[in-house]
Amino acid sequence: MGKFTKADLTIMQNYPLSAKIGRTQARVMEYFNALGGKIYVSCSGGKDSLVLLDIVRRIYPGVLAVFCDTGLEYPEIRQFVKTVPNVEWLHPDVTFSDVVKTTGYPVVGKELSRTIYYARRGSHWALQRLDGKSKSGEKAERYQRFIKYKYLLDAPFLISDACCHEMKIKPFQRFEKLSGLHPITGTMAEESFLRQSSWLKTGCNSFAGT
Repeated sequence: MGKFTKADLTIMQNYPLSAKIGRTQARVMEYFNALGGKIYVSCSGGKDSLVLLDIVRRIYPGVLAVFCDTGLEYPEIRQFVKTVPNVEWLHPDVTFSDVVKTTGYPVVGKELSRTIYYARRGSHWALQRLDGKSKSGEKAERYQRFIKYKYLLDAPFLISDACCHEMKIKPFQRFEKLSGLHPITGTMAEESFLRQSSWLKTGCNSFAGT
């Protein structure tokens, strides 16, 4: 059972801007206090993370921002991040080309790529998804969109969602282990089904998530 419902999410998404900012500030302070101030803001250079960084630093000006330079960012993004004060730059141990050659290309999205990867290895749940069904074999609205991508099982190239883990998650995990800091990330529940599902389970603050 999730922590929130879709109705809760719709109500919050329709709050006026001032209320959204106020709630965000409250969640940031809750997180900051729970972790003894040992936090950083994950900054991609995109609008969501930059807005979050601004909100956080209005309360705690000294909070560090951390940017992972994967080599795939637009040059303009990299140049802009250089203008932001107090930013730690991280770098993955591998290149995108290396990841694609060894583990596969992320096709369409992470959830679909992961499904194709495991379906090729005979995983029952993954094969069911490509038929638009849940693990139990019942028709699932969530996976109906996967049916049209079933042909990718026979695509003549590797497919997986490993690039995100190798190029972003691992560098941040290494940084967190060395620094003892915990991340604040700015994401929008409306941007993907996975992000919406995560929010419904944990809300804005997840202390048990990865």
